Amino acid sequence: MSNYERMVERYEAGAVPWDSDSPPPEVMALVDGLQPGRALDLGCGYGRTSIYLAELGWQVDGVDFVPQAVAEARARAKAAGVADQIKFHQASVAELDFLAGPYQLAVDVGCMHILDEPELRRYAAGARRLLAADGRYLLFARLRTESADPENGPRGVPDALIRELFAEGFVLQQVERGETQVEDQPVWASAWYWFRRG
Repeated sequence: MSNYERMVERYEAGAVPWDSDSPPPEVMALVDGLQPGRALDLGCGYGRTSIYLAELGWQVDGVDFVPQAVAEARARAKAAGVADQIKFHQASVAELDFLAGPYQLAVDVGCMHILDEPELRRYAAGARRLLAADGRYLLFARLRTESADPENGPRGVPDALIRELFAEGFVLQQVERGETQVEDQPVWASAWYWFRRG
């Protein structure tokens, strides 16, 4: 089963435990005090981060390849009264040529870790092209370990590869490692990365 098919199946079944009313506190802390500008929500899902940012005055582009996620995100943005500040796009985060920067902020809360390495390289190139000088990029990712099973969940990305992908044009400001458990699934290694565009 492809990543796309797996994610479509999860959304069709309503198996989206990452859905909540607010984005993670790491997102809220980062944008607290930032001057609103243009933001890119990579793997936007139902739009919780996009909507939160729009409510703070940001103009947002949300990207997700799952049609059900994009449709629900649009409905939620309309219900929140911020639909005119967000454009949701059904597309792969590894194929961002249709977007034009610059963005002052990019956020990815658990999307890139499902990509394979060629897709990851295209994703990083897209982020590099789209982010403004001094722009912020916040990433939450599953880290690949020896025991990771890419056939039964997110692939995970080795920490070394994340650092390599964003070595050119980005400054890594902070990393916060942890462990994540979603519902009754096994615990997996994860990390938050705070980058600034050089």
